[in-house]
Amino acid sequence: MLRDDLIINFLPHAPGAAVEWRVAPGLTSYPAAVAFMEARAAAIARGEADELVWLVEHPPLYTAGTSANAADLKDARFEVFQTGRGGQYTYHGPGQRVAYVMLDLNRRRPDVRAFVSALEAWIISTLAAMNIRGERRENRVGVWVMRPDKARGLGGEIAEDKIAAIGIRIRKWVTFHGISLNVEPDLSHFSGIVPCGIAEAHLGVTSLVDLGLPVTMAEVDAILRDTFELIFGPSGADASLL
Repeated sequence: MLRDDLIINFLPHAPGAAVEWRVAPGLTSYPAAVAFMEARAAAIARGEADELVWLVEHPPLYTAGTSANAADLKDARFEVFQTGRGGQYTYHGPGQRVAYVMLDLNRRRPDVRAFVSALEAWIISTLAAMNIRGERRENRVGVWVMRPDKARGLGGEIAEDKIAAIGIRIRKWVTFHGISLNVEPDLSHFSGIVPCGIAEAHLGVTSLVDLGLPVTMAEVDAILRDTFELIFGPSGADASLL
């Protein structure tokens, strides 16, 4: 169940098919994923395809959003892709669940801020189902967890780690790109960038396994689907990506 303070209704107000739900096997090429999303979002806008949530894992790579600062790329040890999503530099790789969310906001709510809040609520509710308290930060996009076990900031601030990132693009009120949740990625791979432009020493990156929760990707996927449906409505039968 969602906490009362997280109830954000993004249910469709117009009739239509349930959101298609797909889980890609193996590792998905980033350029192939972007090409697919571009085509699918255009088809949704034309009324020729259903909405879709597509769960993938990528090989190790960095992506640069529309606000990326070149100085935040410290070590290009992996291929770097320029992308049209919002945000700065981020890392994708094995052990990280990326959920690409292609929804028609015309049949939901054409409100970008509210949509981002709904994505945050989805992540926070997913974490809550695993007894992890994820939190929003007004000046930092994504979802964070408090780390009182780590060194405090210079001003005595409690350490915090980012566990999930959000980066979206919207065209003709159809969304694409989406969220990434760290299940069990190699956290050292984040050191090649300043993740999302946040460089304070007491702010880091974590994962479910790093927090002591040895869950499988399939278990996380099941929770993601349950909490998604509470906010965005029913999803349809699984379909393979041809």
